Amino acid sequence: MTASAGAPGLQPRADTAVRGRALRAPVAWGVVWGGLQAASPLVLPWLDAATVYALGLALIAAIYIGFAVADGRRHVLVVETAVASAFVVVAAAAVTGTAWLIVAGLAGHGLKDLWQHRTGFVANTRWWPPFCATVDLVAATLIAVALLAGIRIGW
Repeated sequence: MTASAGAPGLQPRADTAVRGRALRAPVAWGVVWGGLQAASPLVLPWLDAATVYALGLALIAAIYIGFAVADGRRHVLVVETAVASAFVVVAAAAVTGTAWLIVAGLAGHGLKDLWQHRTGFVANTRWWPPFCATVDLVAATLIAVALLAGIRIGW
């Protein structure tokens, strides 16, 4: 045991290494799914890309409502429902607005996921926040790069 092991807020190096290895799979799968999220309009060519991306943003935001129900604490359910509702509004506005709303929504949701991972606000979601943050941030980055490159993605 190291001298810092008993100090509040300090973790032994071994814990950090184990946690880092435990996050490799969720992050790796998040990169894969983030790429698929960015390419998702190709699977539904009869819909505008804006609609497909908006549906995706609303879906990933709403998943946390299920986690909040499983958590069982009322304040967690209230907060997660309010946050999911905000992302649904952003998604709806993006359908007829600018594509940058989807980028902002995905990036914002990714940041929310990072906060969730750090704080553990919703209980029993160990691997989900780093996975979802990676999906969101990879998709946001790929869509932003496409927009900056002048690739028309349906708006």
